[in-house]
Amino acid sequence: MEFSSTQPIYLQIVNWVLEQILSENWKAGEKVMSVRELAVHFEVNANTVMRSYDYLQNNQILMNKRGIGFFVAENAVEIIKTLRKKQFMEEEVPVFLKHLRLLDIDIQEIINLYNVNSVKTPEINEQ
Repeated sequence: MEFSSTQPIYLQIVNWVLEQILSENWKAGEKVMSVRELAVHFEVNANTVMRSYDYLQNNQILMNKRGIGFFVAENAVEIIKTLRKKQFMEEEVPVFLKHLRLLDIDIQEIINLYNVNSVKTPEINEQ
């Protein structure tokens, strides 16, 4: 993974973990990579990974079983979707709507485009 300079590394690791859970590479109840393993994997300081895991634990996505390790919470997928939806609605939708207004694009054009693409790519409907 190449880290971006626009976001702290620990948050980029958080996003990577969230993707692992959403893509079901890491399933509810399963043990995840240790702090040390993930630090080696990303070639970062273990404290950076620990900060990521603390963030995920504070948001109830990971659970720490002392002496055993970190595990994916049972309702992690629902929590992630709620957090991501909130972030999307607060950060991306306003920019999208601003572009629609500035470019004089009618929302019906977007709906029509979505419907055409939905027919071509049914996996969009599965999300």
